[in-house]
Amino acid sequence: MKEALLYEKLKDKQVKCNVCNHRCVIKEGKRGICRVRENRDGILYALNYAKAVAVHVDPIEKKPLYHFMPGSRAYSIGTQGCNMKCTWCQNWQISQKPAPDEDVHGRNISPQELVQGALDNECQSIAYTYTEPTIFLEYALDTMKLAKKEGLKNVWVSNGYMTKETLDEIIPYLDAANIDHKGPDKLYKEHTGGSIEPIKENLKYLHKAGVHLEITTLLIPGLNDEDDDLKDIAEFISRELSPDLPWHISRFYPGWKLQDVKITPMKTLKKAESIGEEAGLKYIHLGNV
Repeated sequence: MKEALLYEKLKDKQVKCNVCNHRCVIKEGKRGICRVRENRDGILYALNYAKAVAVHVDPIEKKPLYHFMPGSRAYSIGTQGCNMKCTWCQNWQISQKPAPDEDVHGRNISPQELVQGALDNECQSIAYTYTEPTIFLEYALDTMKLAKKEGLKNVWVSNGYMTKETLDEIIPYLDAANIDHKGPDKLYKEHTGGSIEPIKENLKYLHKAGVHLEITTLLIPGLNDEDDDLKDIAEFISRELSPDLPWHISRFYPGWKLQDVKITPMKTLKKAESIGEEAGLKYIHLGNV
């Protein structure tokens, strides 16, 4: 573990974590919503530091990033924990672990070893992915700094719920990101534990900073597939970011707590594609098909 970044010490040995927009106030001996940041005697620690639970070589297109170094390979890493509880999560076995009273598990792999692994596997980038990189900020940031020195690119695959403080830490080393725009705020509040407005502001912030952005929406029948939902997303990307930003529309398959929801019909994806085109988006990609 490592002492966390971006936290405040409060009275009675409480701390306030400022890594994501939950901004958890954590009592002594307790953890935040992500379950991997713990207050020990008034000091906040990242328990998942250098504990990789997933390490793979992936095509960059799997992130998905279709317009950033196409054809290249990304050394992909993740740890346990997440700051959201998406009811459809495909990686829930690692994102929703550990339990609040369990140890954080993972292979002990240092930032130096991660960078060397990327080089040894002839990867051109390191992708911080699988769970939510915001909650392993310390591990990711130390790796990003070393990767930059070795000429590797850094890529985040994220739900976008980090704070501006976190963005200011990573942007100097961040080359590209795929950020989720899951849909209306009602969906976020009922199914993820987050909200959409901070994510929209973060997308604007990243775009203004010149980070290569691509956006993903997982289309879930009955939750975010109404015409108005899709129009809101497409017009936000086109008008408030850029019509040149790629929009990945992904097909839903039953997962975790949404086992009874049907697979997204192809006609729904095609409808979303048409709505994106009407909004002026130039690059629309259908995924999971």
